[in-house]
Amino acid sequence: MRRRRPPSPTRWRRRPRAPNRRTTTARRTEPRSSLIASSHHQRAAHAAERGDVSERNTWVLVDGENIDATLGSSILGRRPQPEERPRWDRLLAFVSERWGQPAKGLFFLNASAHLPMSFVQALLALGYQPVSLSGASDEKVVDIAIQRTLRALAAHDGDVVLVSHDRDFVDDLAGLAGSRRLGVLAFHEFRSSEYASIPGLELFDLEYDADAFDAPLPRVRVIPIDEFDPEMFLQA
Repeated sequence: MRRRRPPSPTRWRRRPRAPNRRTTTARRTEPRSSLIASSHHQRAAHAAERGDVSERNTWVLVDGENIDATLGSSILGRRPQPEERPRWDRLLAFVSERWGQPAKGLFFLNASAHLPMSFVQALLALGYQPVSLSGASDEKVVDIAIQRTLRALAAHDGDVVLVSHDRDFVDDLAGLAGSRRLGVLAFHEFRSSEYASIPGLELFDLEYDADAFDAPLPRVRVIPIDEFDPEMFLQA
């Protein structure tokens, strides 16, 4: 009798399973950029539904020459020394902490005669965007630029803090009222009284609120009665 050969091992190998159609159906994919953008829009929409303003910014518009002129002529009676000028970084920190959102600073400069590069570089290091301007000798280039910026902000999101005493900005700032938070940061006693007519406007003091100076300034402060402490005047 002829012996039968044992079956070949390969004969008993399992046949590969047919692919599961459920698991092999191609998924519809989107570019990563589209997914990121979609996620961003969803977060923004959810934040808006919750009334969350964390996505907003505060635009801080600084009229540098107005602050410097007021400090020199009305408070010190002379040209301020570098150490007597405001610590500009404290303004951004104050606004950001006060309103709980990032502050973006635009610092307007009249560079018609020359551009103070060292000061511009210092502003950049402090987080400001310098806006250097030039024009004819009879043009108030800083005022014109701030007015245009306030008008342009009507088409942008974000709250606004103006750092100036000048009444020339009252109308344009008032045009933003009702749709966002507005503030003016200046020396209280020299700020134009016309700003008081803007509904909802918050008023801040450069020295007393923002603590923008390293040493006390020689100012005559009007003290709210709730803050009056006679001991301040009875020190020996």
